[in-house]
Amino acid sequence: MSHTPHELVEEFPDSVDQIRALKASDPHFARLADTYHELNRQIHRMETDLEPASDAAQAELRLKRLKLKDEIYARLKAEG
Repeated sequence: MSHTPHELVEEFPDSVDQIRALKASDPHFARLADTYHELNRQIHRMETDLEPASDAAQAELRLKRLKLKDEIYARLKAEG
């Protein structure tokens, strides 16, 4: 399997332990992280033509991923 960029641990390398702890203790954060993970995988499949999609569809999903990442970052900062 190829490397999937934009994983949360790569986006927030200084917060790996905090991400794991929040995923275990905060159901809302766990849903955010899971949704981010699934969306990231979907984007990767589109980018590698496993699931071809239009540029507009890819751009829309990237925007959703960015918004999720911003929300996750805000939660990490609030908890940190």
